[in-house]
Amino acid sequence: MAGPDIRAVLGSWRGALVEIIRRKSPDLSTRQMAILLTVYLEPGPHGVRGLSDGLLISKPATSRALDRLGDLGLIRRVRDIQDRRNVMIERTVAGSVFLSDFADLIATTTDDAR
Repeated sequence: MAGPDIRAVLGSWRGALVEIIRRKSPDLSTRQMAILLTVYLEPGPHGVRGLSDGLLISKPATSRALDRLGDLGLIRRVRDIQDRRNVMIERTVAGSVFLSDFADLIATTTDDAR
């Protein structure tokens, strides 16, 4: 069985990224995108420690990425009501819209590549 057409797969990803740039959408680093996708695609709750451990990156690097995502309104930090020392990461409407648009761009560029 043949593997995926690497040019088509990477071309779709590139097309989506180029369109994000052209639309002047948030320019996220790979780390920021990985964290955002983790928060939206994996069941929560999500905290800094869990995200850091799951992605094998330091807590300070995770916190910096979360700061940027929060500044963009793509995630929200809230205090854990059961343990006020913990801060949990929540999804936002803006984050859902951003990822939905990004998924649509990937699908569109995939269709265009065929």
